[in-house]
Amino acid sequence: MKRVILYGGSFDPVHHGHLIVARFVAEALHVPRVILMPSAHPPHKPIESLTPAEHRLEMCRRAVAGDDGFEVSDWECTRPGPNYTLHTVQHFREASGSATEVHWILGMDSLSELGTWYRAGELVEAGTLVTVARPGAEEPDDAALLRDFTPAQVEKLRRHVLVSPRIDISGTDIRARVAAGLSIRYLVPEPVREYIVGHGLYGAG
Repeated sequence: MKRVILYGGSFDPVHHGHLIVARFVAEALHVPRVILMPSAHPPHKPIESLTPAEHRLEMCRRAVAGDDGFEVSDWECTRPGPNYTLHTVQHFREASGSATEVHWILGMDSLSELGTWYRAGELVEAGTLVTVARPGAEEPDDAALLRDFTPAQVEKLRRHVLVSPRIDISGTDIRARVAAGLSIRYLVPEPVREYIVGHGLYGAG
């Protein structure tokens, strides 16, 4: 069976934590490539708080340039209105063939909130949500998940929780460091750092 791994997010900016976790998932699932999917309008974030999508998309492209283990898709960035993960998973499944198994990388904090996502039960059925560790986020118990999902869906979610590296890097901290005039070397790939400085993002001077 063909398998596709999608990694969506605001990527504001993309950083080494994202890339380390994505590579870990690809190796754990024996899938050669991860598709990074910057989101234009994440439903849970105010649009005005995000860096324009074209910058976030370009930073992703520069971060993985020359690495065959990654691909960058602008599919969500070109869609009008809010992006819903269910629609993205359905699109890539249809585009790759109905027999394709589409995996979506999910942070542990998002697993705890999954019941609030758009048509969450359908999403669990449509693809395979692969949950990875996040610093400070604990795995929700069955009782919490069973409030929103069937026992079979909870079992599927549990089966795809990975003990992954806990990389304590966040876009919030990176943006704050840039605004304060502090270094972000080693937090982001060097081409991303150069792009941030070159375009004056996050208050870079």
